[in-house]
Amino acid sequence: MSTSARSPTKSSELTSLRLDKWLWAARFYKTRAIAVDEIGKGRVTVNAQAVKASREVRVGDVVRLRQGAVEREVKVAAISSIRGPAPVAQTLYAETPESIAAREKAAEARRLAPEPADTIVQGRPTKHDRRKLAEWDDRWSASIDE
Repeated sequence: MSTSARSPTKSSELTSLRLDKWLWAARFYKTRAIAVDEIGKGRVTVNAQAVKASREVRVGDVVRLRQGAVEREVKVAAISSIRGPAPVAQTLYAETPESIAAREKAAEARRLAPEPADTIVQGRPTKHDRRKLAEWDDRWSASIDE
């Protein structure tokens, strides 16, 4: 097998690439299958339009995506079908200033939010507590006969 048959496509040769491949190469999603699922769920748009995974992205397109609770808006800066290291993947896009500000604001809100575990006063119920709860539930079961 020759090396030219196995050589990956260089970014300088590409003018467009499937959206799912680009999202995977830019390291927004761990696998292409996850990228396809997210696109199918409508969590990814290109130029403010709902798209399919096979949509071709080009340099200059604006991609809006959601990763968990985080919304991001990025502008496609380069095209590559190769999934390289993170520093190289970050050169494929430029995040918009509005997106950066929104992400920082959301991170600050999460940091300042109260810890959910602080609302638990007594901790986990013991075996004795669970039995009391089960006994209490049995007493309050309603039936038509009673």
